[in-house]
Amino acid sequence: MYTEKSFVLKPKDATKNWYVVDATDAVVGRLATRVADVLRGKNNPQYTPNTDSGDFVVVINADKVKFTGNKLLDKKYYRVSGYMGGLKTRSAKEMLELAPEKVIMEAVKGMLPKTSLGRKQLTKLKVYAGENHDHEAQKPEKMEV
Repeated sequence: MYTEKSFVLKPKDATKNWYVVDATDAVVGRLATRVADVLRGKNNPQYTPNTDSGDFVVVINADKVKFTGNKLLDKKYYRVSGYMGGLKTRSAKEMLELAPEKVIMEAVKGMLPKTSLGRKQLTKLKVYAGENHDHEAQKPEKMEV
């Protein structure tokens, strides 16, 4: 009896493309889901869950993203120093003013697997607050969100 074999992508056979996403007036969560899918490689026909088959994504204008509803004031970002009483809290509005790149990085990080593969895929995300980025040499394609 003949059974057809499944296709398994090897990491050396994966082709890595570069994409640029303009985050102007994009909703953070919707932008993050689209970017996370591209980082994981779910937009490729050769998608293999246990292989890093995703593409590189450069996000520009991270300081111009939007939040829906009251999230700008109600959403909180936490970090802990490790000491007693070392919990630091910032609202989404404060984070957009101080570090707009971290807003998108945290949103995408939450949508990737919590494994070593997910951490490796997150390194392929490059976020910039302004219009300029350092990846012109890679000839990134424009991607609509």
